[in-house]
Amino acid sequence: MTTKIRTRFAPSPTGLLHIGNARAALFNFLYARHHGGEFLLRIEDTDRERSTQQAVDVIFEGLKWMGITPDEAPVFQSSRQERHTEVALDLLAKGQAYKCYCTPEELKEMRETAMAEGRPPRYNGMWRDRDPSEAPAGAPYAVRIRAPREGETVITDLVQGEVRVANTELDDMIILRSDGTPTYQHAVVVDDHDMEVTHVIRGDDHLTNTFRQLMIYRAMGWTQPQFAHLPLIHGPDGAKLSKRHGAQSVVEFRDEGYLPEALCNYLLRLGWGHGDAEILSRDEQIRLFDLDGVGRSPSRMDYAKLLHINGVWMREADDDRLTADVLQRLAGREGVQTDEVTRERLRVLMPGLKERARTLAELADSAAFLGRQVPLSFDAKAEKLLSPEARTMLGDLARDLAAADPFTAEEIDRLLRHFAETHGHKLGQVAQPLRAAMTGTTTSPGIDVTLAALGRDEVLARIGAVLRS
Repeated sequence: MTTKIRTRFAPSPTGLLHIGNARAALFNFLYARHHGGEFLLRIEDTDRERSTQQAVDVIFEGLKWMGITPDEAPVFQSSRQERHTEVALDLLAKGQAYKCYCTPEELKEMRETAMAEGRPPRYNGMWRDRDPSEAPAGAPYAVRIRAPREGETVITDLVQGEVRVANTELDDMIILRSDGTPTYQHAVVVDDHDMEVTHVIRGDDHLTNTFRQLMIYRAMGWTQPQFAHLPLIHGPDGAKLSKRHGAQSVVEFRDEGYLPEALCNYLLRLGWGHGDAEILSRDEQIRLFDLDGVGRSPSRMDYAKLLHINGVWMREADDDRLTADVLQRLAGREGVQTDEVTRERLRVLMPGLKERARTLAELADSAAFLGRQVPLSFDAKAEKLLSPEARTMLGDLARDLAAADPFTAEEIDRLLRHFAETHGHKLGQVAQPLRAAMTGTTTSPGIDVTLAALGRDEVLARIGAVLRS
Protein backbone atom coordinates (compact mmCIF):
# COMPACT_ATOMS: atom_id res chain seq x y z
CA MET A 1 0.00 0.00 0.00
CA THR A 2 1.35 3.40 -0.97
CA THR A 3 2.18 5.92 1.75
CA LYS A 4 0.85 8.78 -0.37
CA ILE A 5 -2.74 9.72 0.46
CA ARG A 6 -5.15 8.60 -2.26
CA THR A 7 -8.86 9.34 -2.07
CA ARG A 8 -11.61 8.41 -4.49
CA PHE A 9 -15.08 9.43 -5.54
CA ALA A 10 -17.08 6.40 -6.68
CA PRO A 11 -20.58 7.29 -7.90
CA SER A 12 -23.06 4.90 -9.51
CA PRO A 13 -24.22 6.20 -12.92
CA THR A 14 -27.90 5.58 -12.30
CA GLY A 15 -29.18 9.16 -12.09
CA LEU A 16 -28.18 12.78 -11.52
CA LEU A 17 -25.08 13.95 -9.66
CA HIS A 18 -26.89 14.64 -6.39
CA ILE A 19 -25.73 17.48 -4.17
CA GLY A 20 -24.72 15.03 -1.40
CA ASN A 21 -22.49 13.13 -3.80
CA ALA A 22 -21.05 16.39 -5.10
CA ARG A 23 -20.05 17.39 -1.57
CA ALA A 24 -18.43 13.99 -1.02
CA ALA A 25 -16.45 14.46 -4.25
CA LEU A 26 -15.38 17.94 -3.12
CA PHE A 27 -14.27 16.73 0.31
CA ASN A 28 -12.28 13.85 -1.21
CA PHE A 29 -10.65 16.23 -3.70
CA LEU A 30 -9.77 18.87 -1.08
CA TYR A 31 -8.45 16.30 1.40
CA ALA A 32 -6.13 14.80 -1.22
CA ARG A 33 -4.93 18.23 -2.36
CA HIS A 34 -4.43 19.47 1.22
CA HIS A 35 -2.18 16.52 2.01
CA GLY A 36 -0.32 16.53 -1.30
CA GLY A 37 -2.03 13.31 -2.34
CA GLU A 38 -4.04 12.10 -5.30
CA PHE A 39 -7.76 12.12 -6.08
CA LEU A 40 -9.27 9.29 -8.13
CA LEU A 41 -12.59 8.72 -9.88
CA ARG A 42 -14.29 5.34 -10.22
CA ILE A 43 -17.61 4.79 -11.97
CA GLU A 44 -19.44 1.97 -10.19
CA ASP A 45 -21.43 0.73 -13.16
CA THR A 46 -21.85 -2.94 -12.28
CA ASP A 47 -25.64 -2.52 -12.25
CA ARG A 48 -25.85 -2.78 -16.02
CA GLU A 49 -29.64 -2.43 -16.15
CA ARG A 50 -29.75 0.90 -14.31
CA SER A 51 -26.41 2.38 -15.38
CA THR A 52 -26.62 4.69 -18.39
CA GLN A 53 -24.10 6.52 -20.54
CA GLN A 54 -26.16 9.67 -20.03
CA ALA A 55 -25.64 9.43 -16.27
CA VAL A 56 -21.91 8.86 -16.78
CA ASP A 57 -21.77 12.00 -18.94
CA VAL A 58 -23.65 13.98 -16.27
CA ILE A 59 -21.08 12.92 -13.65
CA PHE A 60 -18.15 13.95 -15.84
CA GLU A 61 -19.87 17.19 -16.82
CA GLY A 62 -20.77 18.09 -13.23
CA LEU A 63 -17.30 17.40 -11.83
CA LYS A 64 -15.65 19.35 -14.64
CA TRP A 65 -17.99 22.29 -14.01
CA MET A 66 -17.10 22.18 -10.30
CA GLY A 67 -13.38 22.14 -11.11
CA ILE A 68 -12.89 18.69 -9.54
CA THR A 69 -10.45 16.78 -11.74
CA PRO A 70 -9.07 13.30 -11.03
CA ASP A 71 -5.33 12.68 -11.15
CA GLU A 72 -5.70 9.47 -13.16
CA ALA A 73 -8.06 8.26 -15.89
CA PRO A 74 -11.45 7.20 -14.48
CA VAL A 75 -11.84 3.52 -13.65
CA PHE A 76 -15.02 1.75 -14.76
CA GLN A 77 -15.92 -0.98 -12.32
CA SER A 78 -17.62 -3.06 -15.01
CA SER A 79 -14.27 -3.50 -16.79
CA ARG A 80 -12.78 -5.23 -13.73
CA GLN A 81 -15.19 -8.15 -13.34
CA GLU A 82 -12.49 -10.71 -14.08
CA ARG A 83 -10.36 -9.36 -11.22
CA HIS A 84 -13.32 -9.33 -8.83
CA THR A 85 -14.03 -12.97 -9.68
CA GLU A 86 -10.37 -13.88 -9.21
CA VAL A 87 -10.37 -12.55 -5.63
CA ALA A 88 -13.67 -14.29 -4.82
CA LEU A 89 -12.26 -17.63 -6.03
CA ASP A 90 -9.07 -16.97 -4.06
CA LEU A 91 -11.14 -16.53 -0.89
CA LEU A 92 -12.97 -19.74 -1.75
CA ALA A 93 -9.66 -21.60 -2.14
CA LYS A 94 -8.41 -20.24 1.20
CA GLY A 95 -11.53 -21.42 2.99
CA GLN A 96 -12.49 -17.83 3.80
CA ALA A 97 -15.56 -18.22 1.59
CA TYR A 98 -17.82 -21.11 0.63
CA LYS A 99 -20.33 -22.23 -1.99
CA CYS A 100 -23.98 -21.72 -1.14
CA TYR A 101 -26.51 -23.79 -3.10
CA CYS A 102 -29.65 -22.29 -1.55
CA THR A 103 -32.55 -21.89 -3.94
CA PRO A 104 -34.56 -18.65 -4.09
CA GLU A 105 -37.43 -20.50 -2.41
CA GLU A 106 -35.21 -21.59 0.50
CA LEU A 107 -33.89 -18.06 0.96
CA LYS A 108 -37.43 -16.67 0.95
CA GLU A 109 -38.48 -19.20 3.59
CA MET A 110 -35.47 -18.24 5.75
CA ARG A 111 -36.43 -14.57 5.63
CA GLU A 112 -40.08 -15.24 6.43
CA THR A 113 -39.21 -17.54 9.35
CA ALA A 114 -36.75 -15.04 10.81
CA MET A 115 -39.26 -12.19 10.57
CA ALA A 116 -42.00 -14.33 12.11
CA GLU A 117 -39.68 -15.04 15.05
CA GLY A 118 -38.79 -11.37 15.41
CA ARG A 119 -35.24 -11.80 14.08
CA PRO A 120 -33.55 -9.81 11.29
CA PRO A 121 -34.22 -11.47 7.89
CA ARG A 122 -30.71 -12.84 7.52
CA TYR A 123 -29.13 -15.86 5.84
CA ASN A 124 -28.87 -18.65 8.42
CA GLY A 125 -25.58 -20.20 7.26
CA MET A 126 -27.24 -23.32 5.80
CA TRP A 127 -24.26 -24.20 3.57
CA ARG A 128 -21.50 -22.72 5.75
CA ASP A 129 -20.29 -26.08 7.05
CA ARG A 130 -21.96 -28.52 4.67
CA ASP A 131 -20.06 -30.60 2.17
CA PRO A 132 -20.65 -29.26 -1.37
CA SER A 133 -21.09 -32.89 -2.50
CA GLU A 134 -24.50 -32.82 -0.83
CA ALA A 135 -25.70 -30.35 -3.50
CA PRO A 136 -27.54 -31.67 -6.58
CA ALA A 137 -25.21 -32.26 -9.52
CA GLY A 138 -24.71 -29.12 -11.60
CA ALA A 139 -26.74 -26.95 -9.23
CA PRO A 140 -25.93 -23.23 -9.40
CA TYR A 141 -24.22 -21.70 -6.39
CA ALA A 142 -23.29 -18.31 -4.97
CA VAL A 143 -20.04 -17.65 -3.13
CA ARG A 144 -20.45 -16.32 0.41
CA ILE A 145 -17.76 -15.00 2.73
CA ARG A 146 -17.40 -16.53 6.19
CA ALA A 147 -18.38 -13.78 8.60
CA PRO A 148 -16.78 -13.88 12.06
CA ARG A 149 -19.18 -15.33 14.63
CA GLU A 150 -17.62 -14.01 17.85
CA GLY A 151 -16.29 -10.72 19.17
CA GLU A 152 -16.85 -7.36 17.55
CA THR A 153 -15.54 -5.23 14.72
CA VAL A 154 -14.29 -1.77 15.62
CA ILE A 155 -13.44 1.13 13.32
CA THR A 156 -11.96 4.45 14.30
CA ASP A 157 -13.80 6.73 11.93
CA LEU A 158 -12.14 10.07 11.15
CA VAL A 159 -15.50 11.86 11.52
CA GLN A 160 -17.74 9.62 13.63
CA GLY A 161 -15.07 8.47 16.10
CA GLU A 162 -15.00 4.90 17.40
CA VAL A 163 -17.86 2.75 16.10
CA ARG A 164 -18.44 -0.86 17.16
CA VAL A 165 -20.57 -3.66 15.78
CA ALA A 166 -21.00 -7.11 17.30
CA ASN A 167 -19.92 -9.75 14.78
CA THR A 168 -23.14 -11.63 15.40
CA GLU A 169 -24.79 -8.78 13.49
CA LEU A 170 -22.81 -9.63 10.34
CA ASP A 171 -24.04 -12.27 7.92
CA ASP A 172 -22.25 -14.45 5.39
CA MET A 173 -22.83 -12.02 2.55
CA ILE A 174 -22.64 -13.05 -1.09
CA ILE A 175 -19.52 -11.91 -2.91
CA LEU A 176 -20.16 -13.79 -6.18
CA ARG A 177 -23.68 -14.36 -7.46
CA SER A 178 -24.87 -17.65 -8.93
CA ASP A 179 -24.61 -16.11 -12.42
CA GLY A 180 -20.91 -15.44 -11.81
CA THR A 181 -21.17 -11.69 -11.34
CA PRO A 182 -19.56 -10.00 -8.31
CA THR A 183 -21.63 -8.06 -5.82
CA TYR A 184 -21.19 -4.35 -5.14
CA GLN A 185 -19.83 -4.95 -1.62
CA HIS A 186 -17.10 -7.21 -2.97
CA ALA A 187 -16.18 -5.18 -6.06
CA VAL A 188 -15.76 -1.98 -4.01
CA VAL A 189 -13.17 -3.58 -1.73
CA VAL A 190 -11.16 -5.14 -4.56
CA ASP A 191 -11.15 -1.86 -6.48
CA ASP A 192 -10.18 0.27 -3.47
CA HIS A 193 -7.34 -2.14 -2.68
CA ASP A 194 -6.04 -2.30 -6.25
CA MET A 195 -6.30 1.48 -6.68
CA GLU A 196 -4.30 1.87 -3.44
CA VAL A 197 -6.97 4.06 -1.85
CA THR A 198 -5.81 5.13 1.61
CA HIS A 199 -8.89 7.09 2.72
CA VAL A 200 -12.53 6.28 1.99
CA ILE A 201 -14.56 9.46 2.53
CA ARG A 202 -18.29 8.95 1.88
CA GLY A 203 -21.77 9.49 3.29
CA ASP A 204 -22.64 7.90 6.62
CA ASP A 205 -25.37 5.90 4.90
CA HIS A 206 -22.43 3.65 3.94
CA LEU A 207 -21.37 3.03 7.55
CA THR A 208 -23.14 -0.35 7.68
CA ASN A 209 -21.47 -1.32 4.41
CA THR A 210 -18.06 -0.57 5.90
CA PHE A 211 -18.38 -3.29 8.52
CA ARG A 212 -19.36 -5.81 5.85
CA GLN A 213 -16.57 -4.72 3.52
CA LEU A 214 -13.97 -5.02 6.26
CA MET A 215 -14.62 -8.78 6.27
CA ILE A 216 -13.09 -8.99 2.79
CA TYR A 217 -10.06 -6.88 3.69
CA ARG A 218 -9.34 -9.09 6.68
CA ALA A 219 -10.01 -12.35 4.87
CA MET A 220 -7.53 -11.32 2.15
CA GLY A 221 -5.00 -9.99 4.65
CA TRP A 222 -5.10 -6.58 3.03
CA THR A 223 -4.36 -3.28 4.78
CA GLN A 224 -7.67 -1.51 5.25
CA PRO A 225 -8.02 2.17 4.40
CA GLN A 226 -9.02 4.81 6.91
CA PHE A 227 -12.70 5.66 6.84
CA ALA A 228 -14.52 8.96 7.21
CA HIS A 229 -18.32 8.91 7.06
CA LEU A 230 -19.93 12.27 6.36
CA PRO A 231 -23.34 13.17 7.83
CA LEU A 232 -26.05 13.47 5.21
CA ILE A 233 -27.59 16.67 3.85
CA HIS A 234 -31.23 17.27 4.78
CA GLY A 235 -33.76 19.78 3.52
CA PRO A 236 -34.35 23.07 5.40
CA ASP A 237 -37.12 21.34 7.39
CA GLY A 238 -34.83 18.52 8.53
CA ALA A 239 -36.46 15.93 6.26
CA LYS A 240 -34.60 14.02 3.57
CA LEU A 241 -33.66 16.36 0.72
CA SER A 242 -36.18 16.04 -2.10
CA LYS A 243 -37.57 17.88 -5.12
CA ARG A 244 -40.06 19.79 -3.01
CA HIS A 245 -37.14 21.59 -1.32
CA GLY A 246 -35.71 22.84 -4.63
CA ALA A 247 -32.77 21.92 -6.82
CA GLN A 248 -30.95 18.74 -5.77
CA SER A 249 -28.39 18.05 -8.48
CA VAL A 250 -25.30 19.88 -9.66
CA VAL A 251 -26.74 20.31 -13.16
CA GLU A 252 -29.94 21.86 -11.76
CA PHE A 253 -27.95 24.42 -9.78
CA ARG A 254 -25.86 25.21 -12.86
CA ASP A 255 -28.95 25.66 -15.03
CA GLU A 256 -30.58 27.90 -12.40
CA GLY A 257 -27.61 30.24 -12.68
CA TYR A 258 -25.29 29.38 -9.80
CA LEU A 259 -21.55 29.78 -10.26
CA PRO A 260 -19.47 26.65 -9.63
CA GLU A 261 -17.16 28.45 -7.19
CA ALA A 262 -20.22 29.61 -5.21
CA LEU A 263 -21.75 26.12 -5.05
CA CYS A 264 -18.40 24.58 -4.02
CA ASN A 265 -17.90 27.32 -1.43
CA TYR A 266 -21.37 26.66 -0.02
CA LEU A 267 -20.98 22.86 -0.02
CA LEU A 268 -17.65 23.15 1.76
CA ARG A 269 -19.27 25.16 4.54
CA LEU A 270 -22.18 22.70 4.73
CA GLY A 271 -20.93 20.51 7.53
CA TRP A 272 -17.35 21.83 7.72
CA GLY A 273 -16.07 24.94 9.40
CA HIS A 274 -12.88 26.86 10.06
CA GLY A 275 -13.49 29.68 12.49
CA ASP A 276 -15.44 32.51 10.91
CA ALA A 277 -14.13 31.82 7.39
CA GLU A 278 -17.01 31.92 4.93
CA ILE A 279 -16.04 33.07 1.42
CA LEU A 280 -13.07 30.93 0.43
CA SER A 281 -11.23 30.60 -2.86
CA ARG A 282 -10.20 27.15 -4.09
CA ASP A 283 -6.61 27.75 -2.97
CA GLU A 284 -7.82 28.75 0.50
CA GLN A 285 -10.10 25.71 0.63
CA ILE A 286 -7.17 23.41 -0.12
CA ARG A 287 -5.00 25.13 2.45
CA LEU A 288 -7.57 24.95 5.25
CA PHE A 289 -9.56 21.77 4.65
CA ASP A 290 -9.10 18.76 6.89
CA LEU A 291 -11.46 16.18 8.30
CA ASP A 292 -11.20 17.42 11.88
CA GLY A 293 -13.41 20.35 10.83
CA VAL A 294 -16.28 18.08 9.72
CA GLY A 295 -19.20 17.88 12.16
CA ARG A 296 -21.09 14.71 13.10
CA SER A 297 -24.63 16.07 12.75
CA PRO A 298 -26.63 16.17 9.51
CA SER A 299 -26.47 19.44 7.61
CA ARG A 300 -29.51 21.41 6.49
CA MET A 301 -29.65 22.82 2.99
CA ASP A 302 -30.12 26.59 3.22
CA TYR A 303 -31.05 27.89 -0.23
CA ALA A 304 -31.12 31.52 0.97
CA LYS A 305 -27.53 31.20 2.22
CA LEU A 306 -26.46 29.67 -1.09
CA LEU A 307 -28.13 32.55 -2.95
CA HIS A 308 -26.24 35.06 -0.79
CA ILE A 309 -22.90 33.35 -1.41
CA ASN A 310 -23.63 33.19 -5.12
CA GLY A 311 -24.28 36.93 -5.14
CA VAL A 312 -20.91 37.54 -3.50
CA TRP A 313 -19.13 35.44 -6.14
CA MET A 314 -21.14 37.08 -8.94
CA ARG A 315 -19.78 40.48 -7.95
CA GLU A 316 -16.24 39.05 -7.98
CA ALA A 317 -16.63 37.28 -11.32
CA ASP A 318 -14.87 38.38 -14.50
CA ASP A 319 -17.11 40.57 -16.69
CA ASP A 320 -16.17 38.84 -19.95
CA ARG A 321 -17.05 35.47 -18.47
CA LEU A 322 -20.43 36.73 -17.24
CA THR A 323 -21.11 38.36 -20.60
CA ALA A 324 -20.49 35.09 -22.45
CA ASP A 325 -22.75 33.17 -20.08
CA VAL A 326 -25.58 35.71 -20.29
CA LEU A 327 -25.46 35.75 -24.10
CA GLN A 328 -25.74 31.97 -24.07
CA ARG A 329 -28.76 32.15 -21.77
CA LEU A 330 -30.39 34.83 -23.92
CA ALA A 331 -29.83 32.96 -27.18
CA GLY A 332 -33.15 31.76 -28.52
CA ARG A 333 -35.28 34.11 -26.44
CA GLU A 334 -38.01 35.61 -28.56
CA GLY A 335 -37.31 39.18 -29.57
CA VAL A 336 -33.77 39.25 -28.15
CA GLN A 337 -30.77 39.58 -30.45
CA THR A 338 -27.44 38.20 -29.25
CA ASP A 339 -25.19 39.79 -31.85
CA GLU A 340 -21.98 41.77 -31.38
CA VAL A 341 -23.93 44.95 -30.72
CA THR A 342 -25.70 43.33 -27.78
CA ARG A 343 -22.43 41.79 -26.59
CA GLU A 344 -20.75 45.18 -26.50
CA ARG A 345 -23.69 46.81 -24.68
CA LEU A 346 -23.70 43.97 -22.18
CA ARG A 347 -19.95 44.14 -21.64
CA VAL A 348 -20.11 47.89 -20.96
CA LEU A 349 -23.03 47.57 -18.54
CA MET A 350 -21.91 44.37 -16.79
CA PRO A 351 -20.27 46.10 -13.76
CA GLY A 352 -23.63 47.67 -12.91
CA LEU A 353 -25.79 44.68 -13.84
CA LYS A 354 -23.91 42.15 -11.72
CA GLU A 355 -24.19 44.31 -8.60
CA ARG A 356 -27.94 43.68 -8.54
CA ALA A 357 -28.11 40.04 -9.62
CA ARG A 358 -27.86 37.00 -7.35
CA THR A 359 -27.79 34.36 -10.10
CA LEU A 360 -26.84 34.17 -13.75
CA ALA A 361 -30.51 33.61 -14.54
CA GLU A 362 -31.43 36.87 -12.82
CA LEU A 363 -28.54 38.56 -14.61
CA ALA A 364 -29.81 37.35 -17.99
CA ASP A 365 -33.34 38.55 -17.20
CA SER A 366 -32.11 42.00 -16.21
CA ALA A 367 -29.87 42.26 -19.29
CA ALA A 368 -32.39 41.07 -21.88
CA PHE A 369 -33.50 44.65 -22.68
CA LEU A 370 -30.08 45.30 -24.23
CA GLY A 371 -30.89 42.96 -27.10
CA ARG A 372 -34.56 43.78 -27.61
CA GLN A 373 -35.84 45.59 -30.67
CA VAL A 374 -38.29 48.51 -30.64
CA PRO A 375 -41.08 48.73 -29.85
CA LEU A 376 -40.42 47.25 -26.42
CA SER A 377 -43.08 45.61 -24.29
CA PHE A 378 -43.59 47.19 -20.87
CA ASP A 379 -44.44 45.65 -17.54
CA ALA A 380 -47.28 47.16 -15.50
CA LYS A 381 -45.04 49.40 -13.39
CA ALA A 382 -43.19 50.75 -16.42
CA GLU A 383 -46.47 51.35 -18.28
CA LYS A 384 -47.74 53.40 -15.33
CA LEU A 385 -44.62 55.58 -15.41
CA LEU A 386 -45.12 56.39 -19.10
CA SER A 387 -48.02 58.79 -18.54
CA PRO A 388 -48.95 61.45 -21.17
CA GLU A 389 -46.99 64.03 -19.12
CA ALA A 390 -43.95 61.72 -18.96
CA ARG A 391 -44.08 61.14 -22.72
CA THR A 392 -44.11 64.89 -23.36
CA MET A 393 -41.12 65.26 -21.07
CA LEU A 394 -39.29 62.44 -22.90
CA GLY A 395 -39.90 64.24 -26.22
CA ASP A 396 -38.24 67.37 -24.82
CA LEU A 397 -35.41 65.33 -23.31
CA ALA A 398 -34.77 63.56 -26.61
CA ARG A 399 -33.73 66.87 -28.23
CA ASP A 400 -31.11 67.43 -25.51
CA LEU A 401 -29.85 63.84 -25.74
CA ALA A 402 -29.54 64.15 -29.52
CA ALA A 403 -27.19 67.08 -29.01
CA ALA A 404 -25.12 65.52 -26.18
CA ASP A 405 -21.41 65.53 -27.04
CA PRO A 406 -19.76 63.25 -26.17
CA PHE A 407 -22.44 60.61 -25.46
CA THR A 408 -20.75 59.34 -22.30
CA ALA A 409 -22.10 58.46 -18.86
CA GLU A 410 -20.50 61.58 -17.40
CA GLU A 411 -22.00 63.92 -20.00
CA ILE A 412 -25.39 62.18 -19.79
CA ASP A 413 -25.44 62.56 -16.00
CA ARG A 414 -24.67 66.28 -16.33
CA LEU A 415 -27.34 66.69 -19.01
CA LEU A 416 -30.07 64.90 -17.01
CA ARG A 417 -29.38 66.92 -13.89
CA HIS A 418 -29.46 70.14 -15.86
CA PHE A 419 -32.68 69.11 -17.64
CA ALA A 420 -34.41 68.22 -14.33
CA GLU A 421 -33.37 71.49 -12.71
CA THR A 422 -34.38 73.57 -15.74
CA HIS A 423 -37.83 71.95 -15.97
CA GLY A 424 -38.52 71.96 -12.24
CA HIS A 425 -38.32 68.18 -11.78
CA LYS A 426 -36.55 65.98 -9.29
CA LEU A 427 -33.92 63.80 -10.95
CA GLY A 428 -35.97 60.65 -10.25
CA GLN A 429 -38.97 62.13 -12.04
CA VAL A 430 -36.83 62.28 -15.17
CA ALA A 431 -34.79 59.13 -14.69
CA GLN A 432 -37.63 56.69 -13.95
CA PRO A 433 -39.78 57.30 -17.06
CA LEU A 434 -36.59 57.32 -19.10
CA ARG A 435 -35.56 53.99 -17.55
CA ALA A 436 -38.99 52.55 -18.36
CA ALA A 437 -38.64 53.68 -21.98
CA MET A 438 -35.18 52.13 -22.26
CA THR A 439 -35.78 48.79 -20.50
CA GLY A 440 -39.52 48.10 -20.35
CA THR A 441 -39.11 47.77 -16.57
CA THR A 442 -38.35 50.00 -13.60
CA THR A 443 -34.90 48.60 -12.76
CA SER A 444 -31.49 48.93 -14.36
CA PRO A 445 -28.00 50.08 -13.46
CA GLY A 446 -27.52 53.85 -13.27
CA ILE A 447 -29.51 55.58 -16.00
CA ASP A 448 -26.40 57.43 -17.22
CA VAL A 449 -24.36 54.24 -17.81
CA THR A 450 -27.44 52.49 -19.23
CA LEU A 451 -27.94 55.17 -21.88
CA ALA A 452 -24.22 55.23 -22.67
CA ALA A 453 -24.21 51.44 -23.16
CA LEU A 454 -27.21 51.59 -25.51
CA GLY A 455 -25.70 54.42 -27.55
CA ARG A 456 -27.28 57.61 -28.84
CA ASP A 457 -29.09 56.10 -31.86
CA GLU A 458 -30.72 53.32 -29.85
CA VAL A 459 -31.73 55.67 -27.05
CA LEU A 460 -33.44 58.03 -29.48
CA ALA A 461 -35.08 55.09 -31.27
CA ARG A 462 -36.53 53.78 -28.00
CA ILE A 463 -37.84 57.18 -26.96
CA GLY A 464 -39.32 57.62 -30.43
CA ALA A 465 -41.08 54.24 -30.21
CA VAL A 466 -42.66 55.29 -26.90
CA LEU A 467 -43.82 58.59 -28.32
CA ARG A 468 -45.44 56.82 -31.29
CA SER A 469 -47.22 54.18 -29.16
